[in-house]
Amino acid sequence: MCLMHEAPATAKVPPVTELLWPTLDAVRKMGHSGTIEEIDERVIESEAFSDAQQSVLHNDGPKSEIEYRLAWARTYLKGMRLLDNSTRGVWATTELGREIGPDQIERLLKQYRTRLTEERRRREEERGAGDEGGDDDELEEDWRQQLLVAMLGMTPEAFERLSQRLLRAAGFTNTTVTGRSGDGGIDGMGVYRLSLVSFPVFFQCKRYRGSVGPEKVRDFRGAMTGRGDKGLLITTGTFTSEARKEATRDGAPPVDLIDGDRLCDLLKDHQLGVKTKIVETEEVEVDPDFFQET
Repeated sequence: MCLMHEAPATAKVPPVTELLWPTLDAVRKMGHSGTIEEIDERVIESEAFSDAQQSVLHNDGPKSEIEYRLAWARTYLKGMRLLDNSTRGVWATTELGREIGPDQIERLLKQYRTRLTEERRRREEERGAGDEGGDDDELEEDWRQQLLVAMLGMTPEAFERLSQRLLRAAGFTNTTVTGRSGDGGIDGMGVYRLSLVSFPVFFQCKRYRGSVGPEKVRDFRGAMTGRGDKGLLITTGTFTSEARKEATRDGAPPVDLIDGDRLCDLLKDHQLGVKTKIVETEEVEVDPDFFQET
């Protein structure tokens, strides 16, 4: 069943500056690289954030405050030249990021902020006062936020149809939406073919503004009992660390999870409601030494 959910914002979340070292340390302990989802999960686990903290929303959602601040922590660490990221969302430590200790974070952050201020001042002088441009990470955050807000404004039935269309675009066949109550939380199913083997996959979609807890994963798994053992839980929100553990718990059928960020990426990849335009820019740099040697 496609539901809206509001989470109470009652717990305190650490500021971005306190998440810098835990984020860098998490990437280092994962072999010096990791996806956003893996990094967030490792930091949440290492810092022992409670379900209440994970449920605090950023400006009434749909993104959680922890997610939002961890995204900025990665941005800061990139600016501090400690992390770098690929176009596929994989973050890795730089040579400097592999060497420093926690006592050097404050100094590097201060240096980064100084460089940022100088760069913005230079851009203002080049483009005219009042135009500070914008960082790529801010633009990345902006389109995702717009997309999540748009999905939260959909009716439950429309969001189920969107999920159906996404699964079809991803290669599922015979994808159907149940469109009726009494299905124990199952919103639809499709058949996924992997080489010579195909199997049914049941899906449930939740238009959540906050975090989905482990009880929702257990309920969904229970609804699949006797009908199939492949499940896909889709949400515009996030999953708590306990929900992710429950999804892959030993001895229980695994449930694949698609959170809001991954949902945005999938819609972008399949061009569903998202258009990507490649913009090329030209940078001109003068080499003074050339003129001295001529």
